[in-house]
Amino acid sequence: MDALDQQLLALLRTDARASVATLAAKLKVSRGTVTNRIARLEDSGVITGYTVRLRPDSVPDQITAWMSITVEGNRTREVVAMLLGEPGITGLFDTNGRWDLLAEIRSSSLQELADVLERVRLIKGIAGTETSIHLQSYKLA
Repeated sequence: MDALDQQLLALLRTDARASVATLAAKLKVSRGTVTNRIARLEDSGVITGYTVRLRPDSVPDQITAWMSITVEGNRTREVVAMLLGEPGITGLFDTNGRWDLLAEIRSSSLQELADVLERVRLIKGIAGTETSIHLQSYKLA
């Protein structure tokens, strides 16, 4: 991946709906170059899809929580595999510091959130968790 690919990805992160013509103009390359590079990035698995980012308060009755997770010993891979299968987890991140993993959880009710937390805590290899519920956003990218 070269500098042009990096610039293209940065533009797509900002606006994945930007037209090929707009991207080409901003990058000062041909539309064909942009089309070919996007296709190559998709085919190689660098771009795995496109999504919509929603402002958290735009989805009524949605609860977002962050679960910090400590993993026992060297069981991170198996714990991650189990967490990836949990439908309530919408994001999973490897971290440094006190916690090994950070899971983003979204649910439509406190009971649903409690159910997700209970299932996660039962996963073998998880030594401890701490969960914080998202109350308000002050800045989003």
